[in-house]
Amino acid sequence: MANFWQYVISGLATGATYALVALGLALIYRSSRILHFAHGDITTAGTFVAFTLLGLKLHYMVAFFLALLFGAVLAMSFYFCVLIPAQRREASQLGQIILTLGLGLILQGLVAYFGGTETQSFPFPLSDFKTYQIGEVVISQLSLGTFGIGVLACLLFYLLVQKTRIGLAMRATSENLPAAQTMGIPTRQILALSWGLAALLGVLAGIFLAPALLLDPFFMLEPFLKGFAAAILGGLNSLPGAIVGGLILGVAESLAGGYVSIAFKNTFAFLIIILVLLVRPEGLLGKEFKERV
Repeated sequence: MANFWQYVISGLATGATYALVALGLALIYRSSRILHFAHGDITTAGTFVAFTLLGLKLHYMVAFFLALLFGAVLAMSFYFCVLIPAQRREASQLGQIILTLGLGLILQGLVAYFGGTETQSFPFPLSDFKTYQIGEVVISQLSLGTFGIGVLACLLFYLLVQKTRIGLAMRATSENLPAAQTMGIPTRQILALSWGLAALLGVLAGIFLAPALLLDPFFMLEPFLKGFAAAILGGLNSLPGAIVGGLILGVAESLAGGYVSIAFKNTFAFLIIILVLLVRPEGLLGKEFKERV
């Protein structure tokens, strides 16, 4: 039984980072109806900015804040400078998705050029080797911090969306864009803010994943795919579903790795997703999207 709880706690820590990635993807899809395939690359770029600033001997808090800000500004700039002009030229939904793929490829090349392709150790104030024991369960300082920050970020994001005027505007824009424009809501600014917040959540996940995974231009590829899968599992148009999907995916991976084999854990997690989607194609907490034509 002790092993079971050990796997669950480890899975929740990993799942918290998946939830942050999934939350950003679900936020953009819910607001813009776009699958954002550059999300992982923006996260990677922001994490490399943090790594560079730490190399310049900036304090951890300052470096991390500037990295989060960089990711948000990069995503918002892409929305204003690329997506809005494309929408004015009546670009299709698929065309806009291809633009995000193009951004991802550009960022991959820039990160590889300026950051190098060699694997590097990411300096971090929390240690993966210092552990705490709670009963028979052992948890590392890094895992505890990752889980705590993930839960706190999700809670703050929920309060922003549900309890503030900006959150009300975001919900109105995602539910009915023409009606929101009629009510005088600055929808483009609100959509840009959604892109910025999504990137901020992604970079936050990347900063906490980098110490455990080691840093290279492609270190976010697998976490991005897991976050995307978690968003689909929970419901791509559901923000709470993204959080639930991320935590379930993390725990499922950990249990499969512990009780079956490390090589099987990815397979087992995706088998769960397939089974869930066979029963609920819209995801665990998602709603079927209907659009009047």
